[in-house]
Amino acid sequence: MRKHDNNENNEEDVFRVRTPRDREVIGILKQRLGGSRMSVACFDGKTRICRIPGRLKRKLWVREGDHLLIEPWELGGDEKGDVVYKYKPNHVEWLRKNGYIKDIIKEEF
Repeated sequence: MRKHDNNENNEEDVFRVRTPRDREVIGILKQRLGGSRMSVACFDGKTRICRIPGRLKRKLWVREGDHLLIEPWELGGDEKGDVVYKYKPNHVEWLRKNGYIKDIIKEEF
């Protein structure tokens, strides 16, 4: 293929989506609190204060309304957690179609 060749094939792009494992939960970023901390409304009904771990700090940029994969802390109870992954818009659509994300209006969060 040429570098600037238009995508004339009508085939869908194939991609892998990271699904929640074990204790991981999907959530929507509500508010940035400063530093690497943020308030995330998770789909299990809880709001957690989450942080971006050091290995992802410079790689992962987030905004309000982004869908994130959260891993709750074992020692901090269900009040705190770490951001594991940020979903792209096409991944969010796939998660909705396959039942991982409920159709909830963003204003509820």
